Amino acid sequence: MFTLNGTPVSIDNPFTTEEGVTYPHLRDPSVRAALGIVEVADPAYYDQRFYWGVGNPKDLTQLKLDWVKQTKAVAGSLLSQTDWMVIRKAERDIAVPLDVVAARGAIILDQDSKQQAIEAATTVEELIDAVFPPPAPIESV
Repeated sequence: MFTLNGTPVSIDNPFTTEEGVTYPHLRDPSVRAALGIVEVADPAYYDQRFYWGVGNPKDLTQLKLDWVKQTKAVAGSLLSQTDWMVIRKAERDIAVPLDVVAARGAIILDQDSKQQAIEAATTVEELIDAVFPPPAPIESV
């Protein structure tokens, strides 16, 4: 990352100095040096959903409540697409197709297991793994 007096500067875009001199880009190191543009390390990354800043996690209890609420909302949204079939079954005894029953069961099972993992987390790092589990390895044939 490049900065001028602490302000980030893009070296790929046109740049106009305070004196009105315009440069089409700042890719030339000698031009950057003459203007006082310096390269600095990129700021450390942190996931703003879980941290206030680098090494400053948000309140775990509140995070867990928020993520359980979100997983329930996602499951509810997915289930709502076929709720009418369940209502139709209750009101008129018209069967829900087996593939729909299986899909709804999978949604409920997934939400339940995610909620249990979220509630079991004792650190923010464990919570992140519960919310975004690493992908399963691909089996070779």
